[in-house]
Amino acid sequence: MYSILLQAGGNGNMINLLFIVGMVAVFYFFMIRPQQKKQKEQKTFLENLKRGDKIVTIGGMHGTVLSLEGNTIWVEADHGVKLKFEKTAVSQEQTKVAYLGERKS
Repeated sequence: MYSILLQAGGNGNMINLLFIVGMVAVFYFFMIRPQQKKQKEQKTFLENLKRGDKIVTIGGMHGTVLSLEGNTIWVEADHGVKLKFEKTAVSQEQTKVAYLGERKS
């Protein structure tokens, strides 16, 4: 009887190893990989910013890009209101926010 249980215990290590490998794969494909993809898209978006783009900052302020100077941008929030931001403070395009904000009933 004990010899049968001992033989089954040897396979248990292989099952545990497969379980751990499966967990690592799940973490990679559902957490790490999508985050890397999102960071790459954000970097590309910031590199392609140009004058006239409508943007939203991380703080939620909407505006239009007036000029780019290295790592800083000038944004017009309203007629005559010009603000200076770091490029990293830009979250996304305003058109994406409008599209994501629409909900069908």
